Amino acid sequence: MRDVEIDPDEASPYECFECGTIIVAEDNPGTCPDCAGAMRNRWTAIE
Repeated sequence: MRDVEIDPDEASPYECFECGTIIVAEDNPGTCPDCAGAMRNRWTAIE
């Protein structure tokens, strides 16, 4: 198994925990533009 190189300047998909809205952004948007819920990077595993 190999590690995947992540480019911090590359746009990533972010998903809202509350409503499920997905947006693509270079930086964490912080809150959802639709409902103001918390956003998470979909490339980061949830444990």
